[in-house]
Amino acid sequence: MSVPFIDLKRFEEGLLERWNEKVSQLSATASFIGGAEVAQLEETLTQLTDNKFAVSCANGTDAIQLALRALDVGRDDLVLVPNMTFWATFEAVVNVGATPVTVDSDLSDGGIDLAAFIEAVEKYRPKAAVIAHLYGWGTANLQQVRDYCSANNVLLVEDGAQCFGTQYNNESIYKGALISTTSFYPAKVLGAAGDGGAVFTSDELLAQRARQLANHGRTSHYGYGLVGWNSRLDSLQAAYLNLAVEFLPHRIESRIQAAQFYKTHLGNLGINQIDAPAEYVENGYCHVGLIDNIDLKQTIEAALKSNNIGFGNIYPGAMSEQECSKRYMHAHVGGNQAQQICSTVINLPVFPYITSAELSTVVDVVKSACEEK
Repeated sequence: MSVPFIDLKRFEEGLLERWNEKVSQLSATASFIGGAEVAQLEETLTQLTDNKFAVSCANGTDAIQLALRALDVGRDDLVLVPNMTFWATFEAVVNVGATPVTVDSDLSDGGIDLAAFIEAVEKYRPKAAVIAHLYGWGTANLQQVRDYCSANNVLLVEDGAQCFGTQYNNESIYKGALISTTSFYPAKVLGAAGDGGAVFTSDELLAQRARQLANHGRTSHYGYGLVGWNSRLDSLQAAYLNLAVEFLPHRIESRIQAAQFYKTHLGNLGINQIDAPAEYVENGYCHVGLIDNIDLKQTIEAALKSNNIGFGNIYPGAMSEQECSKRYMHAHVGGNQAQQICSTVINLPVFPYITSAELSTVVDVVKSACEEK
């Protein structure tokens, strides 16, 4: 049995029919930009994230840039970024004209290394920092990072592209953030039918600036108070998200069960399976394994490939090691724990409504590969 790494076609009953009807309605009325669908989505997002404001935008990368620019981060500013994250986190800092300082990762949860983070703040006095909540959870030290940034006048942006729906201490992980972001790329937990993103905050001024920047900096139709760009979420994407969000709890529960299945059945095989920190109990909806034995890792990956089973390496390279990074970086703080994670990580298939037969197939192939070694 072949198993994809992710399958976006596991639609809930009736979803496609409702979506086709919605597309027909919006097309008939030429409702393509703004309007009721976008307003409805933003209201729903404020409720789900427990923030006063949600500003939708064109994609998750733009969301980070909007958050940084809403904080007036720009040319010649230093910004701390995780050394292990998706390139967009690093890229957004560069694209607003600021200079990244990479900070090492914590081996226990993949989040920011708190000691390295504090060292970076004390040494470089950055204007801002971006942290990334990976794998459906965040760092165990999230509140400490927030408190430390607040006490030391560091503007904190939380990149939440991988954690929508996550509960931190039984509340939305986005609650309590100065400003945070998400992505609605189709493969995300809450995915659109194309690109999309959002910025969350309870600060009215930051929300106003983010919304203004996402619409060319407009103060009126032909009046401009800021230099922004076009990053509006279109009505069709909002409409799809308004349908999809109804099923979000079921999708997350399905993913959690899949991740737990692997943790239960793949113990004592030489795979260090990272668990979500206790503050995020039963919210880890990705599978994250670290395999220090490179021969074993290669054997498992080869077995998965030969059996047409998808897998990922999220992420295979640290930010400080990318081809063009040195042109833009100011410094790196900490050791090489991010590189250690990147070189050993493997992610098994976890997506909504993956079947028990598919999960068992993956487990059997991995176990067989481990027995060979």
